[in-house]
Amino acid sequence: MARRLRFTGTDSKNGGCPAVHEDVDSGEIIVQGRPLTDPEDLAQLQHLGPDDAAVVVPRELLVNHGPKEMTRVPKLIDLEEFGRLFHHFEHSAWHLETRRGYASDREDLGFDEFLRTGHAPFDLDSDWCRNITEQTAQGKYVGRVRVVDNPPTDGQLFLLSYARCNAATGEDVRNLWREDAERAHLPEEDFWIFDSRLVAILRFDDEDVLHDVEIITEPAEVLRYCQVRDAAVHASIPYEAFAAQMDAKG
Repeated sequence: MARRLRFTGTDSKNGGCPAVHEDVDSGEIIVQGRPLTDPEDLAQLQHLGPDDAAVVVPRELLVNHGPKEMTRVPKLIDLEEFGRLFHHFEHSAWHLETRRGYASDREDLGFDEFLRTGHAPFDLDSDWCRNITEQTAQGKYVGRVRVVDNPPTDGQLFLLSYARCNAATGEDVRNLWREDAERAHLPEEDFWIFDSRLVAILRFDDEDVLHDVEIITEPAEVLRYCQVRDAAVHASIPYEAFAAQMDAKG
């Protein structure tokens, strides 16, 4: 089975080597760089086995993008504290949605209405919509990119219909197909970025229930998620255009 590798970073000015990746399951670090091939150089290496390879990378690559601790201890917050982030961010909040469904959506009365009619309710009076409308009215940016399977799940179709309500609050709502997300090397993670300085990783159980949130503030890690955000926005299109694309396919 192929490893699940996550791009960690590069100091290359043109997007090439050298770079660092992490195996998300084992925690092993993969470093790519220029191979060391000179026999006299290789002869100086200790413990280099016949199946081993050596690569040359700048010291700054490991300093900037290598792990800073042996074991990562996540900082967790509960859902109440997570909710407060949407009231106190200073200038931007952005979300990548990658799941095929959310228990909170399925428990919403509007989901049943969507299954009956094909249209999610348009309710700007909810606590969420009132707050986001207030935040965007202050000039703050709120955006999200939603990844959609082909064919879409009921949960994804519900959110595509509900995007009218998101947009009415001032949100920038965009979508892309999962195969395009994979080509853009987007991780299969749900997370919010607040003010480009704090990342909130949403942690779900097998029933799609959000149970807690991991907070990341380490600058190099936050930068990596900001790079994911930029790639996701670049690869996606506004939800209206995406819906029209789906209608043309259907």
